[in-house]
Amino acid sequence: MARSGTSTGTGLTGLITPLPAITLVLGGARSGKSRYAEEVLDRHTGSRTYIATAEIRDAEMAERVKLHQARRDPDWRLVEEPMDLARAIVAETEKGAAVLVDCLTLWLTNVLLAEKDVPAEIDALEAALGQCGGPLIFVANEVGLGIVPDNKLARDFRDHAGRLNQRIAARADHVLFVAAGLPLILK
Repeated sequence: MARSGTSTGTGLTGLITPLPAITLVLGGARSGKSRYAEEVLDRHTGSRTYIATAEIRDAEMAERVKLHQARRDPDWRLVEEPMDLARAIVAETEKGAAVLVDCLTLWLTNVLLAEKDVPAEIDALEAALGQCGGPLIFVANEVGLGIVPDNKLARDFRDHAGRLNQRIAARADHVLFVAAGLPLILK
């Protein structure tokens, strides 16, 4: 299918609707959030970039990545960026692409494991949002609905993830929570 370069597409009613500048899609593991975000970005009639933050460290993760790749159209551009997410977002949107970041939670994991300054990295990511030139969709896990973790690292991760999601949600034009493949509009 030819794409024209605009950021509009067919909405749920069949009408042509613009994509919001920033969308956040939250959900639990295997909730359907990535698939939903991809379907939303499929409305974009211009170029689309998938920024993958996962680092493939074992066969199971490799299989997950293959499944994600197989369901996307071949005209998606793939950028693998596990750490410098702010730079990648700005670079891709400057090219006019609509960008899907999958996922913020894996990016945060990478930042923590690299022992980087998490608040500074989140600040840099948030600052980059003001420099974006095209629609941007973030996918993130909602990790605060379960039990309190039994160790400091896991509690720190959960707390950082909660703060990160809140900050992106505050900047987002559209926020959804996906459960069992069904989106619930939060904002």
